[in-house]
Amino acid sequence: MSDPRPDIAIGHVRLDVSNVADSTAFFVKLGIRTIVEQEDFSVLELRGGTHLVLRTWEAPEGSPVDFDIMVDDIEAAYAKLKGYGMDVSDIRRGRIHDNFEVQTPDRRALTINSSHAGDRVV
Repeated sequence: MSDPRPDIAIGHVRLDVSNVADSTAFFVKLGIRTIVEQEDFSVLELRGGTHLVLRTWEAPEGSPVDFDIMVDDIEAAYAKLKGYGMDVSDIRRGRIHDNFEVQTPDRRALTINSSHAGDRVV
C-alpha cells in the first residue's frame, strides 16, 4: 500500500517571542504539544510532525504572525479559545476558508483557518 500523503512537509517554523513560557502556554492551549521547553526556547509539535520553534527575541508588537494555523472545526476552535478568555476576532466567512484571528501574548495576530483538506490524507 502506498502512502497517499505528499512527499515533503515543512519541518520547522520559527517564531520569535518575548517570553517563551507565556508563548508556549498559549500554543499548548491551541492544541499543540510540547516536545522541549527551556528558558530561552521551546519546540512544539503540530499534526504531521512539523515543529514550531519559539525563541526569545524582540518581536514587533502588533505585527501579524508569518504563518497560520489550520483546524478541522473552526466553530469548536473559536469557542475553545474564547472560553479561555483569549482576544479573538469574529469569524470571517470566506470562499475557501472561514477564519478568525487570536492575539498572541506578544499582541501579534495569529490567523486560525478552517481546513481545506476535505477527505484527502494530509
